[in-house]
Amino acid sequence: MGEIVLIRHGETTWSASGRHTSVTDLELTENGAAQAKALAPLLSGRRFAAVWSSPRKRALVTADLAGLPVTAVKPDLAEWAYGDYEGRTSEEIRGDDPEWTLWTHGGKGPGGESADAVAARLDRALAEAEPLLPGGDVAFIAHGHSLRVAAARWLGRPARDGRDFTIDTASIGALGYEHGGHAITLWNLTPAAASGAA
Repeated sequence: MGEIVLIRHGETTWSASGRHTSVTDLELTENGAAQAKALAPLLSGRRFAAVWSSPRKRALVTADLAGLPVTAVKPDLAEWAYGDYEGRTSEEIRGDDPEWTLWTHGGKGPGGESADAVAARLDRALAEAEPLLPGGDVAFIAHGHSLRVAAARWLGRPARDGRDFTIDTASIGALGYEHGGHAITLWNLTPAAASGAA
């Protein structure tokens, strides 16, 4: 039985500085491109039934550099839409709204998504991927918050429980099974950690 392999894109200037990035279509930094290339050996032993990417350039380029030919671009894998908080850090946002957290308050304004809206998108992606797992792994190449929501939803937990999972740029996680139930079988493996350099 295959697994749903969660791959976060490589570093961008905004991810490096903690700025919330959803619809802004940033390039990978030089370091981010190197991170993405370093994923290839960690993925080479897997047999993929499907490779799905977010429509954002940073995810598509990460897939290419990691040696994964994308079989479908899935809008449901896009990052949580932050609305008016796009491009701002959590510290900046809390300067205006001290009680704010993404997990409980969501994005702001008409372009912002709630946790329930993000959960609905990831639920669709998971439901579409799971029937393919007898034929191999399914890759989700996407973003920090959307992948954390995917992990929470796979476990049957609310989207807000994604706050309990940290995820680095250019890292790999896997959603699979244990004793017939859904489980997280791998989490936040970076090339540096795999090589013992972390």
